[in-house]
Amino acid sequence: MATSSSALLRAPRLRLSRLSTTTSLSSASASSSSQAYASFANQKQRFLSTKAFRSLRWSATTRWSHGVNWRGGGSSISLRAQARTAAPVHDRNLSTSATEHAFKKILTSLPKPGGGEFGKFYSLPALNDSRIDRLPYSIRILLESAIRNCDNFQVTVDDVEKIIDWENTSPKQVEIPFKPARVLLQDFTGVPAVVDLACMRDAMKKLGADPNKINPLVPVDLVVDHSVQVDVARSENAVQANMEHEFRRNKERFAFLKWGSSAFHNMLVVPPGSGIVHQVNLEYLGRVVFNTDGTLYPDSVVGTDSHTTMIDGLGVAGWGVGGIEAEATMLGQPMSMVLPGVVGFKLSGKLHNGVTATDLVLTVTQMLRKHGVVGKFVEFYGEGMGELSLADRATIANMSPEYGATMGFFPVDHVTLQYLKLTGRSDETVSMIETYLRANKMFVDYNEPQQERVYTSYLQLDLADVEPCVSGPKRPHDRVSLKEMKADWHACLDNQVGFKGFAVPKEEKDKVVEFSFHGQPAKLKHGGVVIAAITSCTNTSNPSVMLGAGLVAKKACELGLQVKPWIKTSLAPGSGVVTKYLLKSGLQKYLNEQGFHIVGYGCTTCIGNSGELDESVASAISDNDVIAAAVLSGNRNFEGRVHALTRANYLASPPLVVAYALAGTVDIDFDKEPIGTGKDGKSVFFKDLWPSNEEIAEVVQTSVLPDMFKSTYEAITKGNPMWNQLSVPSSTLYSWDPNSTYIHEPPYFNDMTMDPPGPHGVKDAFCLLKFGDSITTDHISPAGSIHKDSPAAKYLIERGVDYKDFNSYGSRRGNDEVMARGTFANIRLVNKLLNGEVGPKTIHIPTGEKLYVFDAAMKYKAAGQDTIVLAGAEYGSGSSRDWAAKGPALLGVKAVIAKSFERIHRSNLVGMGIIPLSFKPGEDVETLGLTGHERYTIDLPSKISEIRPGQDVTVTTDTGKSFMCTVRFDTEVELAYFDHGGILPYVIRNLSKE
Repeated sequence: MATSSSALLRAPRLRLSRLSTTTSLSSASASSSSQAYASFANQKQRFLSTKAFRSLRWSATTRWSHGVNWRGGGSSISLRAQARTAAPVHDRNLSTSATEHAFKKILTSLPKPGGGEFGKFYSLPALNDSRIDRLPYSIRILLESAIRNCDNFQVTVDDVEKIIDWENTSPKQVEIPFKPARVLLQDFTGVPAVVDLACMRDAMKKLGADPNKINPLVPVDLVVDHSVQVDVARSENAVQANMEHEFRRNKERFAFLKWGSSAFHNMLVVPPGSGIVHQVNLEYLGRVVFNTDGTLYPDSVVGTDSHTTMIDGLGVAGWGVGGIEAEATMLGQPMSMVLPGVVGFKLSGKLHNGVTATDLVLTVTQMLRKHGVVGKFVEFYGEGMGELSLADRATIANMSPEYGATMGFFPVDHVTLQYLKLTGRSDETVSMIETYLRANKMFVDYNEPQQERVYTSYLQLDLADVEPCVSGPKRPHDRVSLKEMKADWHACLDNQVGFKGFAVPKEEKDKVVEFSFHGQPAKLKHGGVVIAAITSCTNTSNPSVMLGAGLVAKKACELGLQVKPWIKTSLAPGSGVVTKYLLKSGLQKYLNEQGFHIVGYGCTTCIGNSGELDESVASAISDNDVIAAAVLSGNRNFEGRVHALTRANYLASPPLVVAYALAGTVDIDFDKEPIGTGKDGKSVFFKDLWPSNEEIAEVVQTSVLPDMFKSTYEAITKGNPMWNQLSVPSSTLYSWDPNSTYIHEPPYFNDMTMDPPGPHGVKDAFCLLKFGDSITTDHISPAGSIHKDSPAAKYLIERGVDYKDFNSYGSRRGNDEVMARGTFANIRLVNKLLNGEVGPKTIHIPTGEKLYVFDAAMKYKAAGQDTIVLAGAEYGSGSSRDWAAKGPALLGVKAVIAKSFERIHRSNLVGMGIIPLSFKPGEDVETLGLTGHERYTIDLPSKISEIRPGQDVTVTTDTGKSFMCTVRFDTEVELAYFDHGGILPYVIRNLSKE
């Protein structure tokens, strides 16, 4: 793999502007440093003409078992601390410049406590820079990665200096490259990534190169968890029955992923039925510290799921990204990110009896939403940290997307080490982790005096102030204290329609709907619970709340309470470990008695895979316009997400899910009203069911054991009989099935040659779509159900797929034909070419026809005509989605001209070969008088060497209007991608040369 990795990171050219010689200097070192930098500049000029520069190879002896390399191209250079302590740069031999690392002098041995060494690491203390001591721990991880990966093309010395000077640079929104240590995928987002890898291998073969060079260069872990639905509930056979449905629906996708697990190196696929990706990551996949070929470095991860942030509870820096960023990381390319501000969140005190980690995270979510943390890191600290278990921390970290932060980070401390031992990590591994993190100033020891760190802003919470609560009925940050729940519910019924309102007429508020449920009389009112689901990685990874739910069920059984049979109850653990400790504690049988049978190991209700309600319940709701409720231990409760018929959805701890299921309604004051009547005829109140903290702690202590984690994860890849019986070819090239509607070979490389296409302007292009402000990736990317009248539906019907088997766009992300037809297919799309009409259509300018966007795009392509998109501010805002860039590329869009772009989406457009251009300040479609009916020519230089990041170009129209725009290639790396027609062709050509 050494040869392939060297080619991947080989730069086609290197600009002097990216090799900073202006690193900030202290007065004491300015003279010596200026001499060193002058010498370096001279070396650099000589180096540009050497063969070493032209190849920019990594050392051929370097192994890439984990895809991280600390030996890179570029001459040696030092920061201000090195200038004081290191030998002058000009003393180094130029012939070794191509392989020496800029920070070689701080590569330090890490001795084992009993003799020998664990390996070597890039020592932050060895930089001897006082600024590092003030950095948040989360920023130190970015710094170490930049130092280790510094090659002065993808990651420069200037980038390292920006991070060290974080206190001054972070307010300026500077961008830095970041190379995470690994990538995490779930099956919905993992399938298109594996499709692209398989397609790249075919392209390599067509070019006469070795297809087997296409492999992930960093570890990739893919967990199949998004496909299982709660088709069957309240049954001892639910797990098996739901898995059979899951395999029937997804057999093609699963077979493809199973092929990928053996065809590609450095890729682990965890089969269906094993658990939820984030819980598996926490309990098993998270390394905390890597030791790759004797080089130690912190674990870090990006994942194609927003709740990848859960791993931050383990002290591993991780967050969610779109598919294109994940693929780039897999292929050794850096991510571009804004150096974030960091909110310091101080915890003190201790949670009161009866208060759960879920109550805490809902409180934290509300606080951080109010504070404003979008685009920032949140770092937790303070004496209250010692009161939180690792599982509690993971619960808080998990909901980072809900409070808007990039991540909520908990630095490694003794609690982390205890959890690592509990979950089966070896003593030697834990010793290595602690020794390394202490040596590199990344470990927090609360037994020692704490050195003050600087944060962008500060928050504080006394844990004693947290009280039992839920969030809802439509947003995760709309926290409601449990004691105020009844009053809040009635206010929601009265309020006008909105996040906290349903506008129910007063005469309708108390209506009772009577219906028959399987021959039994049943009643339903507004607020009646019809779904009660213990689900989601947020809470099912936490033994205290899971066993707490079991204790509530046990007390209810003993007192004679029973959940009404028409409530769809379910329990979906995030890993097999949960089942083992629920069985050992003896509590699973009580959960079963209340209808909370295990239904599967996956996301289920939390992502909307709640399955159908019983027909009688569904009819009672829809025929009588009942505001039915779902209560779930998930992380998102947006209207329509959990189930189309539950307009009120509340997030709650697992014990509260059981309590609300027993009550049968959210319209209850647990302090004053009984939940039900016991077998002795007496009223049973909430306090009679709720376990104490001591009760929960005792059962956790006796039931959650290290052997459970070991035995579960020893068998994690062995799968289940249905997975094991899937027959897949052993070839390293995929045999595409032309009849498949799930997996299809995309056309990205159909006409590819070894010669890069070079920069391409746009000539006489038509406007495909004309937008205003705030077009999100949800507007662009295919999502949700496939409308029966859409181009995607037509495609499926023509191939014999019945409407009931359409599945969703998410499940068909591996078929570019479906996804291209679903691009810009959002029913709420506002396209100004339609003069106010809302929907997924546009005007085909030459004929004036109103067509679906896909059909219009194909008509342009058939005529050999390019298209562009006109847009307003914040184009591509929202979550990063790979198909928001892939789809337009397949439709033939060559450029997007907007007032401004969401940062990651702009980068994704470049990665797919689309030109992003910004109007000049003060100008836009309206001020320039553009109707969208013009033809547009974008005059780009014909040589890549004549384009620089951020330069201005002229756009002319056939009506005689012309205006200047800024080309938004923001980095040299992006220019290299554009030169090759996108990131994937760039990778393929460089690999093919080896």
